[in-house]
Amino acid sequence: MLLGTAIGGALGIFFAPNKRSKKLKKLSAKGDDLADVVKEKFKDYLEEVKKEVETAKNKAIELMKNGIAKAEKFKVN
Repeated sequence: MLLGTAIGGALGIFFAPNKRSKKLKKLSAKGDDLADVVKEKFKDYLEEVKKEVETAKNKAIELMKNGIAKAEKFKVN
């Protein structure tokens, strides 16, 4: 019985690192997948922000042009 326990323990130690290694690889792969998803979402978010900034910039330029045109009307020669 002791011999069986010793052999079983030795085999358990021998095979345990492989199972742990596989689990770590799977976990790492899932972590990489999650990182890819987060990167893609962040990239999409940045694109949306860029569009909003461009729209705001264009509106500001248009307002400035309108303001200059109106100021020109009141300009004293």
